[in-house]
Amino acid sequence: MSQRDGFASGFLAGAVFGSLVGGVVGALIVSQRDQDLSLESEKVNGATDPKKVPRRRSFKEQEGESIEMARRSLEDKIAQLNSTIDEVRQQLGTVDDTISRDSTEL
Repeated sequence: MSQRDGFASGFLAGAVFGSLVGGVVGALIVSQRDQDLSLESEKVNGATDPKKVPRRRSFKEQEGESIEMARRSLEDKIAQLNSTIDEVRQQLGTVDDTISRDSTEL
């Protein structure tokens, strides 16, 4: 019976401790990644002045650009499909004309 009583409190303590450790580790990784990205952008741009370093795009800007790229890609594919459909219709039209001429000659 004592193991059951200790399980709930141990589980909650483990969950809280795990959350804290996970949060700290995540924050450290993100801050290191941000520093690496800023150093990389300085190397690429040759800028040491923070005002000259281009600002990072927000998530909404990145998402908007990816949606726009997907839309353009879909429009291109639709145009390709439409041209292929037109070609097939023309080919079938010439086949239908040939078949109708052959059947009238008989």
